[in-house]
Amino acid sequence: MRPNRLRQIWAEGRPVINAWCNIPGAFLAEAMASQGWDAVTIDTQHGLIGYDDMVAMLQAMAAAPVTPLVRVSWNAPGEIMKALDAGAYGVICPMINNRAEAEAFVGACRYPPLGYRSFGPIRASMYAGPGYYPEANAELLTFAMVETADGLANVDEIVATPGLDGIYIGPSDLSLSHGGQPNQDSQEPSLLAAFDRILAACKAAGIRTGVHTTSVAYSQAMIARGFDLVTVGADMRYLMAGRGEAKQMRDHIEGKD
Repeated sequence: MRPNRLRQIWAEGRPVINAWCNIPGAFLAEAMASQGWDAVTIDTQHGLIGYDDMVAMLQAMAAAPVTPLVRVSWNAPGEIMKALDAGAYGVICPMINNRAEAEAFVGACRYPPLGYRSFGPIRASMYAGPGYYPEANAELLTFAMVETADGLANVDEIVATPGLDGIYIGPSDLSLSHGGQPNQDSQEPSLLAAFDRILAACKAAGIRTGVHTTSVAYSQAMIARGFDLVTVGADMRYLMAGRGEAKQMRDHIEGKD
């Protein structure tokens, strides 16, 4: 089976840099995968990406040396298994609030006896190559999102879930759940304290910690804080950056520059 490059990066003591796709399209995914990231995540939760688009995007990414990840829309076994069968090398699952939900998520990602994943890796076995079935349990990554008050309160039991590889923090929802604003790259002391609590729990359990950011500077700060994976770039953010150039041109035309 093709090795999971993210596991290799962590074994070498380096953090993983991840990019994010919200917009459907094989060519867009191919372009994102060619930019030098370690991983690219296809977002089927808040992105506008359906199953057929996800498969085409995974196919388009296959030529690049990136690890393909998928954020599923919910902790639904059928959806999780379809993402893995399509060739995802890791799944990020939102809104995990307790140990039971974490166990259900991990179980859907692992073949028996470690879980209850149904056998049928139709595209995954082509992408991964020979040895997929016997090696998949050890190679594929499971990231549970801790982003609610309940999830934070239960983080110690969540990180102790057998087979869970890491926690991925959703800062906006985590902030909202504690009465804050859904701001990205926040310096709010209470949110950073929640980050540190999750980091400490993951370190104690021997698993990885990832976080969603929207800038190079914040990603670098989060790596210094101890995160093993940072999401830096996103297709939608890159596209919307064009608003700045449009404003510059509008100001020039109207004589405001």
